[in-house]
Amino acid sequence: MMEEAQNSESLFPLVEQRVKVLVPVPFQGNLAGPLDYAWHDGESLPTIGTFVEVPLAGRKLVGVVWDVRVGQQKQIAFEKLKPVTRVFDLPPMSQELMTLVDWVADYTVSTRGAVLKMCLANIATMLGAKPKKHLQLAPQIPDDLRITPERRRVIKYLSSLMPSNSAHIGAYGASDIASDIASDIASDIASDIASGAGVGIAVVRGLEKAGGLIPVMVGRDQPFKSPDTSQNHPILSPEQSTAAEALKQAVDAGGFQPFLLDGVTGSGKTEVYFEGLVAALKKPEAQVLVLVPEIALTSQWLTRFKERFGVKPALWHSELSQTERRRTWRGVSQGEARVIVGARSALFLPYKHLSFIVVDEEHDPSYKQEDGVIYHARDMAVVRAKLASCPIVLASATPALESLHNAQQGRYQHLILRQRHGGAQLPDIRAIDMRAAGLPSTRWLSGTLINAMSATLGRGEQVMLFLNRRGYAPLTLCRACGHRFECAQCSAWLVEHRYGAGHA
Repeated sequence: MMEEAQNSESLFPLVEQRVKVLVPVPFQGNLAGPLDYAWHDGESLPTIGTFVEVPLAGRKLVGVVWDVRVGQQKQIAFEKLKPVTRVFDLPPMSQELMTLVDWVADYTVSTRGAVLKMCLANIATMLGAKPKKHLQLAPQIPDDLRITPERRRVIKYLSSLMPSNSAHIGAYGASDIASDIASDIASDIASDIASGAGVGIAVVRGLEKAGGLIPVMVGRDQPFKSPDTSQNHPILSPEQSTAAEALKQAVDAGGFQPFLLDGVTGSGKTEVYFEGLVAALKKPEAQVLVLVPEIALTSQWLTRFKERFGVKPALWHSELSQTERRRTWRGVSQGEARVIVGARSALFLPYKHLSFIVVDEEHDPSYKQEDGVIYHARDMAVVRAKLASCPIVLASATPALESLHNAQQGRYQHLILRQRHGGAQLPDIRAIDMRAAGLPSTRWLSGTLINAMSATLGRGEQVMLFLNRRGYAPLTLCRACGHRFECAQCSAWLVEHRYGAGHA
């Protein structure tokens, strides 16, 4: 019997399959890397990058399969390993993003788990949303259905959701409607239908009960619409056309090519990199990332984008609701979201085919993250473009010194726009020497400024004064020679503070 058991084990050996899973936890020391987990015996090993759920310290976490192993391991006995509890039905994390996680962790001296946390959403996002009930017109409305004026309004409202059929409703007779309404046009739930049709909810419920409406289960997340690249092409100036052509050639050629788009305010930098965006979107499944420094800056940008492409892009920032974060994250990972605009965290989304990157206002200090993983999104965007083998554009009217240096050294291709688009003129800027103004100690507005303000107000226009200071005065200045009094220990200017009349 012993010999038979041994033969059985030799014919059907227990395969000790294990996977290394990186979890979004900033472990230090020996736990800083991927952790070992047991894989189901007899099942094929997962693809590297697969999103899984694993137990850890009494909780369940979303992790990424970083490596797969078969056979005996020297580190931990197989029987001591906890098994992977779930595999998510999502495209695996790309090798490009996994390499970025490793690179950022090494460059910023952070743990890979801390960097991975910026790439992952929570379990609710990974699972997706449960479908919800909608109501739509029945494909065949019963002939004996009584059509009251209120029911007629409901039918007309639902029919209007498909403009191509709205002209065929006629007198709204039951037999006429049934043949002309598409059965796949789903509407909102009963209360929303009642509100849209201007009737009571009882009318909608009664129409459903009578068979005029049928319930359908549809996904909560609406698919992203593809931008229309064939409309609203602006007329570019010769300077803009030269820069746009360089971007289009880079996109068509493929490969990593960094550009510094250096243009004065109003020179049309956005329209220039829009041309590169159009060239990228002509490629099947290509995705474009546009980083902006603050979400407050995106409203005007979104308006321009919709005017140009007919749809809004996918958004990613900290103010999104859980529903929108789930929709965007999954849309990006599945390649449905073609254009993504967001703050610095959008850099770590799981893009499927990233083909073009823009960093707008690349000089802005808000691209720096100073808590957790400390990094500069502008620099990491260049790294991601390198890993994705795609062009990247750094756009600014006042480029950072680092970017200018890279352009001067030939690392970036320097595209310069020095003319304002449409013949617009730059404002007249003058610096006033307050030493020559001869103002008394109780006044701080020069005569030149007062005259300019008076003339502006006289034309019915507005004036804004920006006071960028703290304390009573930002510095102590000698009115005779212009000397600025500084701290005896450093170069900081002495700031005067007054706590009451006559007291300093």
